[in-house]
Amino acid sequence: MIDELDSLGTMQSKCMKCDAKYIAESSHGTGNMLRHIRSCKGKVYRDIGQMILQSNASGAVENRPSTFMFDEFREILALAIARHNLPLQFVEYEGIRAVFSYLCPEVKHVSRRTIKNDIMKIHAKEKTKLDELLKRAPGRIAITSDCWSSITTDGYISLTAHFIEKNWRLGKRVLAFSFIPPPHTGAALAEKMTCLLKQWGIEKRIASITLDNASSNDSMVETLKYDLDLVSNGDYFHVRCCAHILNLIVQEGLKEIDDAVLKVRECVKYCKGSQGRKQKFLQCVQHVSLESSRGLRQDVPTRWNSTYMMLDSALFYKKALLHMKATDANFVHCPNSDEWNRIEKICKFLSVFHEVTLAFSGTKYPTSNLYFPNVLKVRLLLKEHMGSADRFLKTMATKMNEKFEKYWSDFSTIMAIAVVFDPRYKLQVVEWAYKKVYEQTADFELELFKNKLFSLYNEYASSTPTSTTKHDENVRNAPAIVDQASDSYMEVIYTLKVLFFSI
Repeated sequence: MIDELDSLGTMQSKCMKCDAKYIAESSHGTGNMLRHIRSCKGKVYRDIGQMILQSNASGAVENRPSTFMFDEFREILALAIARHNLPLQFVEYEGIRAVFSYLCPEVKHVSRRTIKNDIMKIHAKEKTKLDELLKRAPGRIAITSDCWSSITTDGYISLTAHFIEKNWRLGKRVLAFSFIPPPHTGAALAEKMTCLLKQWGIEKRIASITLDNASSNDSMVETLKYDLDLVSNGDYFHVRCCAHILNLIVQEGLKEIDDAVLKVRECVKYCKGSQGRKQKFLQCVQHVSLESSRGLRQDVPTRWNSTYMMLDSALFYKKALLHMKATDANFVHCPNSDEWNRIEKICKFLSVFHEVTLAFSGTKYPTSNLYFPNVLKVRLLLKEHMGSADRFLKTMATKMNEKFEKYWSDFSTIMAIAVVFDPRYKLQVVEWAYKKVYEQTADFELELFKNKLFSLYNEYASSTPTSTTKHDENVRNAPAIVDQASDSYMEVIYTLKVLFFSI
């Protein structure tokens, strides 16, 4: 501090850190100085952490402000505990408190109850934000749900909302992960689902619900149809999870494994059986000039795509496995040339299902328009291999086709409608696919599909408030609009918005 006199002769002190001035007369005591020290913007702590550089709003690099914001620190700490699943007692660990005290000697340590309250406050604040976001969403909301049992056999139900935000961004938010007591019957699930939807006030805005194929879900859907305000009386409400059905189809085909696949499995087990074998396999990989970072994959019974990945990795390291067979007398499970050919055919067959699964499992883009072309691809692939000369592939394709017909004997109407509004496909793809699949009854099935499409479009269009002449023309000429599938991209966007996202 530097003492000086002002123009009136009053003694003042000037801070050497921030140049702030305050009265320093002896009659005022030291209170002014203590208050300034607490709020001084130029104060520097003894830790180097305060000197970390950061960017300001304009993008310029500057030193982090030295003022310690205790409320902001508590919020960051609460978020870190929630994000990393740390115990609430984390804030009471002596070592953690020592770190906090080193960074800021004036820090006020909090208890686990205090941090719990902070987390609940953040949750309430974020829930309010999400509630406002859902209210601003211009269209209906699609939901997905699944049940899960913990290691202690407690049942939980999840609820996720998928919607288009006001600025046409794809939105996805988890609305609930809630405990559900037994019994997990359709009626109990429907009651819980209705309660969750009413908590968010979206029970009148639901477009569809995507579920797996549990029998209780079917009865739950039938009950929900009477409680919710749905489009077309709920005809398009229930959507079965495509990825789950695809998994059931492939699992059915893999129940009887070919001997060549069993040999590959034994090869992988042998190479991973000990550290010495791993080293020997890596030497073989280097000898044949292959990349070692990819590694052999071991399959697991619960994931069919792990079998595909195992075969794919084995084909990649085929030369290394053949070299290991020539140099290791104990390595007796390596497939012969005919078996390698069969493995290549099986891997090529499964690769289609793997690609479709990845397409269905996307989270950063809409997937409804991907259903029709991918299911058609699977259907035609199974039909082709049911007449294959390879006995194993023929048996696999036949069994998979039986499961396919159980769930996808008919195309999902709402998913077929989605592909009509995809500028890459339009209505012509649906017409071509129906002729390919339904053959003699194709015209009848296509006419039925068009009637449902026009009916759904008119239902949305008639309930959309607008004063534009363009809208009135579209309502009257819905079949013409859909047949053209929009000659311009903007027309596609307009029609798609009216169909799926307008209330």
